[in-house]
Parts: sequence; C-alpha cells; structure tokens
Amino acid sequence: MKEKREKVAVIGLGESGEAAARLALAKGAQVHVTDTHGTDSDGHDAIAARGAALRDLGADVRLGGHAVEEIAGADTVVVSPGIPPGVPVLAALRARGVDWISEPEFAGRFIESPLTIVTGTNGKTTTAALCAHLLCAGGVDAALGGNIGGGLGPPASALALVDPAPERMVMEMSSFQLADIRDLTPDVGVMTNLGVDHMDRYESVDDYHSDKRRLFEAGDGQTTWVINGDDPAVLAMAAPFPGTRLRFSLDGPLVPGAWLEEGRLMVDLGDTGTPCRVADAGDVALLGRHNLANALAALLAAVASGATDAFLAPGAAAPALGSFPPLPHRLEPVGVVGGVRWVNDSKATNIAASGSALRSLDGPVVLLLGGTDKGEDFRGLIPAMRGKVRAVITYGAAGERAAREITEAAPAFPVHRVGGQFEEVVAAGQELARRDDVLLLAPACSSFDMFDNYLRRGDAFRALARASGEAPA
Repeated sequence: MKEKREKVAVIGLGESGEAAARLALAKGAQVHVTDTHGTDSDGHDAIAARGAALRDLGADVRLGGHAVEEIAGADTVVVSPGIPPGVPVLAALRARGVDWISEPEFAGRFIESPLTIVTGTNGKTTTAALCAHLLCAGGVDAALGGNIGGGLGPPASALALVDPAPERMVMEMSSFQLADIRDLTPDVGVMTNLGVDHMDRYESVDDYHSDKRRLFEAGDGQTTWVINGDDPAVLAMAAPFPGTRLRFSLDGPLVPGAWLEEGRLMVDLGDTGTPCRVADAGDVALLGRHNLANALAALLAAVASGATDAFLAPGAAAPALGSFPPLPHRLEPVGVVGGVRWVNDSKATNIAASGSALRSLDGPVVLLLGGTDKGEDFRGLIPAMRGKVRAVITYGAAGERAAREITEAAPAFPVHRVGGQFEEVVAAGQELARRDDVLLLAPACSSFDMFDNYLRRGDAFRALARASGEAPA
C-alpha cells in the first residue's frame, strides 16, 4: 500500500471506523474519513474527538456530511457496521457502481494469524470470549476482538496492528459486518444459533439470515465449522458448504462434537471412539442453560483452533471454564436490594435473548421490557414468561406495543406501562418485586430511545442497584 499510495475512504467514525482509518494510515494510505455527525454543535463529542485525532495523524476528515465524489474516487471504501445499507451515501455510491467492504474485511488484508470467526443471533459474544479464554488457558497465544466491543476486545483493524501477531485471532462478527466481506476466510467458523433480530434494519428474516450465511460462503474446504446441532436453521444453512463439521448439543450425543449428558460436558471428535467427560455443568461459572450451549461451542472452537491436547482429557476443561467470569450486561448479577436480586441482561436486545434469560432464572421475575422498537412480535415471549414472571414493566418507544401485544394474547399477565425516565421504570419494577424475586433487565429491544447503546443502559441499571446502599450480589 505504501508503494501504491492507495486511497482509502472510511464511512462512519465509530470505534471500528477509527480503527480502520488508523490501520490504513499505518500502512501508508491516503485516508479520507467521513461522518454525518461530529460537528461542534451536534453533541457527538466522541466522533469529533476521533476526527481531530485522525487529522493529527494525517487523515482528511469530513464531519457533518459526506462528499460522495471524494468517496467514490477512493481505491477502497470501508463502511462501518452501524450504517444501514439504504442510507443516501451508500445509495449514491451504488448508483455510481462503487462497491465497499466491511471493516473486518479490510483488516483481514493485513492479518496473518489464522482466524476463528464467531457469529449467531445470540451467544456470540460469550462464545467468542470464552473460546479466547480457553485457548489462552490451553497455551495458545490468542487475541480477541471484532464486533465484541464493551471493552472486551478491539475492532478487527486494531487486532491487525498487533505486533508480534498472535498465534490465533478470535473475532466476533455481526450480520452487519458479514454482509460486506469478500475474501475474509475463517480457519474455524462458529454459528451459535439463528433466530430473529434487527427487523428495524432488514426487510425480512430471510434478508437477515442471508447476511449470516456469508460466514459459510466465506469458508472453504479447509474450514472447520462449529455449529448448533439443536438448531435446524443452522444445520440447513451449513449443509451446502464444504469443510469439517463439529456439532454441539444440549440434547444428546453428536459425534464428532460436544454435548451435555446428565450434567456432564462430553466431547468426542470421532477419532478415538471414546467420549471424554471434560467438565461438569457446575464447572461453568455462568448463569443459564443456554450458557452451557455456549460453553460447548467454545470448547469445540478452542479444540479446533489449536488447544486439542489441553482439553481432551477427563476434567481437563473444568478449571478454565470455572475461571471465566460472567460478562458485563449478560445475565450479570449486580446487586441485592431488599432481598430482591437485580440481574442486568441489557445485551438481551431481541425476543430470543430475553426468553433465554427468563428460562435461565428461577422465578418469580419482574421483567423490564422495552426500548427502541425493532419490529419483533412480543407475543413470542409469552411461553418463557409462563410460570416465571410476576409482572412485566414495559417502557420506552416500544413499550406501548409490547404492553398491547402481551395483554391481548395473555390477559392474565400483570403488565404495567411506565413512561418517563429510566430511573422511574426501574423504581416501578422495584416497587412490584418482593423478597426472593429477581428484577430482570432483559429489554428485548435496542437502547437508542434513552441511551447511546446497551452498555450505557446496563451501566445505569447497575448504578441504580448500587445506589440502594446494599452490597452487590
């Protein structure tokens, strides 16, 4: 790139956009960065600060709008994942026949380490982080990053600058990032599950799944796939593609693969004919049955990614599974107030994730449900609520529709629509909860009506628990 003095345009100045720009600059490119936000008066201080830092490094930075002709003249256009495909700047580029790639695809041009890529509707962050944890525990120098965010790992472009390069890179990737990959090939690919999400961005579930399918399309005959043997949609999606398959299941033996059997985590890669009890369910230091599925997926991914000798022995995985702490905002216990356990699952931004949270907890539960409306049917939560939920508090932009759909489908459920600030919503839930209940933030919605992201929402919930004056759980 230094010899050609290639021109790279980066659209979007979030964390991944900044990382892509820094990588391009480090490789000697001319860099043009653009974002509709970031002017002094629009309140996007972080974007303005990133723009100023990149200017100091030599980038051409345009904030408050896009110069389409400038972008179209670039050799490579990198688009941040948060930018929907139908926005005017992308429509204008499409009309000019200009193609673009995602930030991980750009990073992949400079990554020499083999890649383990993890995606799925739910559980991908936990699975990716646990896989990296297991690899490190198993003696493999592994770096974690990609879409994972939340302080858990950097964007892919930042990983590409790590020197010396790690033995293995574990990257979480969203459907938004997978949509625009071209040549990024996983050595190991993981699909945790397939459900419904992001209906505020996609026109149909098929469109969403089409972007997830890009993971399998990016692989080749040398790729090892770790796939959910309990999810027919995953099995059907993976079926046409070449590569080695390892399946995980909570319902019984799958060889080659990993499964749960009478409280034991079993692994059999099919080469010895003898299943190995590598850990017990109680060794997994995470709440919920769904996290046992994540643990099985992470184990298989770690084994396929180079830690074979470390974990294929009786009880070998127990110490590493037990030393992996709950991740922030994912069924995170944050306090006990008046005998009520507060659990922060702010990352539960779709119906399937909220339902999983409910099934993972012993009731009774007071559920905080709402936020930005993503277009899912809230009636899908009712099976998980039955016999578990004492009351539902709905709030935010989606609150009215959520209350209406649940009440119409299941009139017996006590549903309370609460307006106002987040503090008022939590206070209403606290008022309804009784000793030994769980006050659960599992909103099934994104956060943008009240917060910049799910992290801020979860932080606010945690702060309210701590402000009660009682010790965290």
